[in-house]
Amino acid sequence: MSTGAISIVVVVAVVLAAALIIRVVRAGAGRRERALRRRFGPEYELNVAQHAGDTKAAERELEERLRLYGDLRTEPLPGELRERYVAEWAGMQEMFIESPEHTVTGADQLLARLAHDRGYPSGHYEEQVAALSVHHADHVQGYRQIHDTAARAREGRADTEELREAVVHARPFFEDLVRPPHHGAPTGSETARQHHHGERRSGSGLRRWLPGTGTGTGTGTGMGTGHTRFGHTKKGGAW
Repeated sequence: MSTGAISIVVVVAVVLAAALIIRVVRAGAGRRERALRRRFGPEYELNVAQHAGDTKAAERELEERLRLYGDLRTEPLPGELRERYVAEWAGMQEMFIESPEHTVTGADQLLARLAHDRGYPSGHYEEQVAALSVHHADHVQGYRQIHDTAARAREGRADTEELREAVVHARPFFEDLVRPPHHGAPTGSETARQHHHGERRSGSGLRRWLPGTGTGTGTGTGMGTGHTRFGHTKKGGAW
């Protein structure tokens, strides 16, 4: 074989090897993206948006969260403490009409305490949210929203509708954290209905102990008569 032929063979071999390496790298990147999308769900897209569309940077951050908090061991709430939180959240809901700003700031503080009691970091808000995003990716944005809205409320920059939406969107996150360990997570369709209508799920197995899921008539929360159902104003207007 001539020197020229050998050179051609070498060049072709190098090109084929490079193409194979690129293909392997892309396949690995695709598997990584799919795994992160499955793990983080809406949190994946949100993080990409926060990185101005830089997928690689977003994935590096999510992988770092997994490294730091993926093996975090948390504990379910004892029954008595769970009931206390459920009652406190119901009280927040009832307080909204009279004092929406205090409701939002109080709910934000309640969620921070609840996350701490479940075993999530509590020294810094950013660290707590990062850990929560690994284990409660479907609903952690509701915590961010009510935290940011509470800060705006303290400065007098949040209107009533913004405050209302913050509490409504934070409720699935509260339910996710307070849920007993033997209850499964809600399905995607149930979550979508709750976000769209701001109403309680009826088939999630939570009716027995969550406020607002009673089967009685009128405006009761399921905790007895005379309670204002969260999602309606005193004038009867829907949230």
